[in-house]
Amino acid sequence: MAVYKVTVATGDMVEAGTNNSISVTLVGSYGESHQTTVSFLFLPGKEKSLSVHCGQDLGPIVLIRLHKWRLFLEDAWFCKDVRVTAPNGTLYHFPCYQWLEGVTTVEVREGSGKKLVDDKLQILKEHRHRELAARQEAYRWKNFAQGWPRCLNVDSILELDSNIQFSCIRATNFTGFLIFQGASHFLSGFLLRRTSWNSLDEMRTIFSRTQGRDIGRCLVL
Repeated sequence: MAVYKVTVATGDMVEAGTNNSISVTLVGSYGESHQTTVSFLFLPGKEKSLSVHCGQDLGPIVLIRLHKWRLFLEDAWFCKDVRVTAPNGTLYHFPCYQWLEGVTTVEVREGSGKKLVDDKLQILKEHRHRELAARQEAYRWKNFAQGWPRCLNVDSILELDSNIQFSCIRATNFTGFLIFQGASHFLSGFLLRRTSWNSLDEMRTIFSRTQGRDIGRCLVL
């Protein structure tokens, strides 16, 4: 009997948690585990740990499968990462950083950053082909007009997968930064100025004060 310690982490953004069922399957070079339920409740920024019991050693863990299904209502889940500790103490890290929606299964590779030529196992080659096909399906292109650059072949951004869309969180952060920059320039006298600059040194003084506040803000954050 081989026992693997598995830790599943949820992202810390708003509504990252879920009350849907999440289970995991470990895939090693010698075989794979049974699908094991992790939990029915995940909170943002929290981790869930469990033990996965296997009849034999699975060898190096190369993939994990995350399975999501719902009992009643759909509740999307953002998985940060999964960490697996083998019986011999080897730690495997599987960065996920994506939303799981609906009834779905997501395969995540071990995060060692291997190239195509490094995929010796057939299961890894098949996974890479499936991933490429999924990306080709997600990123379909069309010509908006003759002579214009190509654009995504969708009528609305809502047709895109949530992991591709520009998230509300990123949009809020971007808008907040623009407001902060506008206020900084206004207070420093850059905006609404009705007279000409006296010299380049005066302009440098204005921008150096603004940049100093930006650096200070970054240090605080």
